[in-house]
Amino acid sequence: MQPWFKQLKQEVNYILNQDPAMHSAWEVVLCSAGLHALIGHRLAHKLWNQNLALPARILAHWVRFLTGIEIHPAAVIGNYLLIDHGMGVVIGETAVIGDYVTLFHGVTLGGTGNEKGMKRHPTVRNGVIIGAGATILGNIELGEGCKVGSGAVVVKSVPPYTTVVGIPAVELVNRHKKTDA
Repeated sequence: MQPWFKQLKQEVNYILNQDPAMHSAWEVVLCSAGLHALIGHRLAHKLWNQNLALPARILAHWVRFLTGIEIHPAAVIGNYLLIDHGMGVVIGETAVIGDYVTLFHGVTLGGTGNEKGMKRHPTVRNGVIIGAGATILGNIELGEGCKVGSGAVVVKSVPPYTTVVGIPAVELVNRHKKTDA
């Protein structure tokens, strides 16, 4: 595991390189609600994993209050998550997010019911981009490198390198499928 400061520096640089609205590392550190939410989540997740559920939930609550981004402390998040214009983002308890994922404002990674003791939120693989206002529901998987259009409602798994749009979401493009020509 990398020291926390080195990881933070790498994530700041990643956000700076990916978000054209950010002009300096200091601007990212001081003004990126997505980064603030991610830092808060990493602390809350550590507390959660140490069986300190109440302090973890309290910290997550305050992070939501300060950033407008709600991440359950049990959610598993990889490296280099970019939450751009993050207001209204919701990431549920059993959600799993890979590396180099981008979420825009209003994205929900939610469940479809109130079952307990089971995986009920999405798994988002590496390199996925989810557009503003998209809703991904249930124990489904968004394959590596896929894209979800703004406002889409996804209730079925999406293959890798596929673009889905609409309500309910349907496949628009699969960049790795071979076509008969």
